[in-house]
Amino acid sequence: MQNGRPILETSSLTALHWVGIVLAVLTGIVHLILGLATITQPLGVASVLAAGGFAGAIVLLLFNYRRRLIIAVGIPFVGSQILLWYVINEPASVEDISPIEAFDKTVQLLLIGILLVLLSRESS
Repeated sequence: MQNGRPILETSSLTALHWVGIVLAVLTGIVHLILGLATITQPLGVASVLAAGGFAGAIVLLLFNYRRRLIIAVGIPFVGSQILLWYVINEPASVEDISPIEAFDKTVQLLLIGILLVLLSRESS
């Protein structure tokens, strides 16, 4: 805090943090675009809220607000989105997955991997 206001604290962020932030931005944008396209449906609203969750987590991370907790919560947050997507869409084969879905799920799996590595490093 500086003069009672929070300040950005990015000097302690590693390259891995930044890759995670980029991945979170990418999946957040995908969720926002898909959510706004279907905003009148419950899944559209949920997608917009998920995008907000990604944005909020990024902001908290940049301000170094309980960074370890944000990383730890991010793992089930992203994992639950993959699981819910699978349950809702029930893809039977690769042909059932659109290119944007394949991109987003790949980004999310990479993000989970990075969050797991960051969490193990933050514990050390």
